[in-house]
Amino acid sequence: MATWNTRGLRGSTLEELINRTNELYLEKGLALIQKVPTPITPIKIDKDSRHITLAYFEQKSTVDYIGVVQGIPVCFDAKECTIDTFALQNIHPHQVEFMTQFEKQGGIAFLILFFSMRNELFYLPYRHMMRFWNRAQEGGRKSFRYMELDQDYYIHPQGGILVPYLETLQRDLDERDEP
Repeated sequence: MATWNTRGLRGSTLEELINRTNELYLEKGLALIQKVPTPITPIKIDKDSRHITLAYFEQKSTVDYIGVVQGIPVCFDAKECTIDTFALQNIHPHQVEFMTQFEKQGGIAFLILFFSMRNELFYLPYRHMMRFWNRAQEGGRKSFRYMELDQDYYIHPQGGILVPYLETLQRDLDERDEP
């Protein structure tokens, strides 16, 4: 059983930026994307602040976000990396299975990666993620390097939008339509 401790809020800054982006997309009528809550059972609660300080996860979560962008179902996970190598152990088999089933149903699955050392965001299409995942499953590298990412999926900063991923989502859609 996995436990959660308040000191371990890795990725929370990235998620907050994505949450604010999603609020803006909703206000502009561009997308309806929601954060998927992870069910927890509290173990310790601070009596003074009434905050949960220790809990365990009730079940494996699927992905961080799910929703629809102008009629297109999307799901994605947000991952943060402090170095130029991303360990595939940060993507769990149940997440890969969920994303695979989501894609089979006609949805679009992807990762948003934040390389904090570089202060750079990338959109990692499902098919690119699966290339790295399958390579590892076949005995190859259990990680991928920053330099292996397709630079066309760099998420370019745009005025007022903190994590503007819709442009790279459109690139993903366009490439799927190519013969």
